[in-house]
Amino acid sequence: MFLALTRDPDGAILSELAADGSPVAEPRRVPDLAAEVARLEPSRPRWVWDDTSRWYPELLAAGVRVERCVDLRLCHAILRGSTLTAASTLATAPPTEWDAPTPERRRSTGALFEVEVDGDSPDPVAEFRAQRAAVAGCADPARVSILLAAESAGALVAAEIRYAGLPWRAEVHERLLANVLGPRPAPDQRPSRMQAALDRVRSELGVDDVNPDSPPELLKALGRAGVAVESTRSRDLKKVEHPVIEPLLEYKKMARLWSANGWHWLDANVAGGRFRPEYVPGGVVTGRWASKGGGGALQLPKQVRGAVIADPGFKLVVADAAQLEPRILAALAGDRGMVQAAASGDLYAGIVASGAVETREHAKVAMLGAMYGATSGEAGRLLPQLARTYPRAIGYVEAAARAGEAGKVVTTRLGRSSPPGAATGYDETATAADHDRTRSRARSWGRFTRNFVVQGTAAEWALCWMAVLRTRLTALDPAGATGAGWVRTPHLVFFLHDELVVHTPAAMAERVEHEVRQAAMDAGRLLFGELPIQFPLTVAVVDDYSQAK
Repeated sequence: MFLALTRDPDGAILSELAADGSPVAEPRRVPDLAAEVARLEPSRPRWVWDDTSRWYPELLAAGVRVERCVDLRLCHAILRGSTLTAASTLATAPPTEWDAPTPERRRSTGALFEVEVDGDSPDPVAEFRAQRAAVAGCADPARVSILLAAESAGALVAAEIRYAGLPWRAEVHERLLANVLGPRPAPDQRPSRMQAALDRVRSELGVDDVNPDSPPELLKALGRAGVAVESTRSRDLKKVEHPVIEPLLEYKKMARLWSANGWHWLDANVAGGRFRPEYVPGGVVTGRWASKGGGGALQLPKQVRGAVIADPGFKLVVADAAQLEPRILAALAGDRGMVQAAASGDLYAGIVASGAVETREHAKVAMLGAMYGATSGEAGRLLPQLARTYPRAIGYVEAAARAGEAGKVVTTRLGRSSPPGAATGYDETATAADHDRTRSRARSWGRFTRNFVVQGTAAEWALCWMAVLRTRLTALDPAGATGAGWVRTPHLVFFLHDELVVHTPAAMAERVEHEVRQAAMDAGRLLFGELPIQFPLTVAVVDDYSQAK
């Protein structure tokens, strides 16, 4: 059963729809949305709405949790751009309101321009019908259906993580900052240890007013002191021997912590013992999540993870997928040799055992070069050796790169497609410099499409992992997980690309660990069927996040 929700000035309207999107009964007004959703939820409907972030927080706040939904805006973006649905009426129609990003999504993804649309108001029932037709008429409905379901489930997870929050002890965070930076400084002042490192930097440079947070100014000061570096990035500074380097690197490390997760971050983002990440599902073109606001949901540095402490009687189950993207590539390409290398548990060690390269570090460098398009240095030297041993895997990303360079679109395992690149045909009126720029842009786009197929498919695997795990966690305590008390049952509280954190009653931690591992296996089967590719996890049951690494 599909139940579509539409807002109007007087509240909400509910429409019951068939699987093809056609109406089953007359729409009816819902005077009390939360009560009606709670009444209908035991029948396991799939709620159809324009945007999960607009509907679900209200329900969660009222103590109502739903099992399934269709997020029409997220699904529209996939179907509009996918090569699998390119011939559908939805994909070929002029832009509508469904193509216009919300203000929140524009802020999170950096979109600069509005989409020109026809001005019609969004109709969720008509949009759902168009989406169902697009899926039914495509060459591989099963693949696309899995992606749409996982994307919508991800939106539910994002809303639930924000509502539940990640347990965070502000007093511990304060202590961690003081240990690294010194006591909390007065407004407009640097912490004492940062200031001490800066004083050493200025002393070594022989100046008393250089601003270390201004790269051009710092670069000039370094040059005057005889320190020849291409940039002020840490990796470039580490190549130089000079007395200023050690305090400068120390200052930069402390400055990153202070600006990203210092006292201002703590005051703005932690309240009531919780940090509430604001994720934007599908916020990156590859399908990865973005984040909005100043919380920095996609980065929690090691220096502050000790403040993430489970509630009394609870544990944190922290899991991350080992070598996810190389394993995804092996499965995408159906490269049996690389699949076999991955079966040992450590894919890089398996590559060494195959004789492709000599050391584990060489294997890692070569694989990263293959996925990200490195053609020079150590990666460029090792790549031909890797290609001889694993021709299908390396050929897969090479083909994606060549497609991107030609302006073509590439597609992930489940059906998310890249934006088209610029065509690179010969222009007899162009200058040699114009041709050089065109070739450079083509190569850059080729590096993007090379990685798109791998990173995008890895994002799909992670979505399926979360979606399956959410269902499995609910099944551990079905009575407690459906009402207002679900935050006292095992639930997801953090996600970062290939890592997730579950907050669980301590007595259930062992069972949760099992479900986390089973969900990873299920995600692999959803994407790759019975191909014997393994996605091993590192799982830790801990009291605080810092203990997991």
